[in-house]
Amino acid sequence: MIHVGGVTLYAPQYLWDQTDMLVVGVIGLQGTGRSTVMSLLSANLPKDDPRAYVFRVQSQEIKQRGGNKSSGIDLYITQESVIFLDTQPILSPILDHLINNDRKLPPEYNLPHTYVEMQSLQVAAFLFTVCHVVIVVQDWLTDINLYRFLQTVGMLKPPTLSASHDSAGSAGSEYYPHIVFLQKKARREEFCPKNLKKMHFVVDKSMAHSQLKNKGGVKAVLGRNIFPGLGRDYLETEVNLFLLPVLETEGEDALTRAGSESVLLFSLLPGYRGLKKSSVFSEVSRLLS
Repeated sequence: MIHVGGVTLYAPQYLWDQTDMLVVGVIGLQGTGRSTVMSLLSANLPKDDPRAYVFRVQSQEIKQRGGNKSSGIDLYITQESVIFLDTQPILSPILDHLINNDRKLPPEYNLPHTYVEMQSLQVAAFLFTVCHVVIVVQDWLTDINLYRFLQTVGMLKPPTLSASHDSAGSAGSEYYPHIVFLQKKARREEFCPKNLKKMHFVVDKSMAHSQLKNKGGVKAVLGRNIFPGLGRDYLETEVNLFLLPVLETEGEDALTRAGSESVLLFSLLPGYRGLKKSSVFSEVSRLLS
């Protein structure tokens, strides 16, 4: 079930009838604010009560025990035919929960950490296959593990041909979504042009060997005239990087309203079922074990 402008519909039937939609997904580590960002992009305003957000956010109790609210993939469709996909955190502390609670693992996984990593890779690979834009939310720019994870997903992503109407590539070429890095909790000094240039340089070098589209799709700084005094050539390599300061209205205690069918929808999506059965992921799982 999905929510479309306040109306609940059966997801597969609705999506099969729609062929011209923009799909925006999000990934990030736990506590970076993925659900908050997606709620503000899709249906909510910063002044709204976080308990009324369309995507679930952490409550104070969940934060204290190191858990996460999002599980699987939550889906929300706007009246403008934009699909927003909120996901569970990648490489999350669910590993500690699995070990301490002696949870039974699926038969194809021998070790808990292998199960957690493979699940994160499958979720991200699914987004990289179906989304036009994937937002990478982070609150720490130099997280090397996150960049390594993105490069791994780029290599493991199932082959997908670009549509003939895709302006970013010709028909028959390999499809990759546009990646947008969203740096949350940015400090005042990070908005300085000199520091901003360094941040773009770090992201550019970290993604140098990746085929993911992290440049040119979104003019985050110069193209938006945020710094009117800077020349067009100030940033030698302008990547898709946005900075967000700390939100003063961020609530500490928030409940859930939408996405109750997210786990079921997540497991029924054809693309995800194919990823779970992929021989590539099976081989990676075997090597990690």
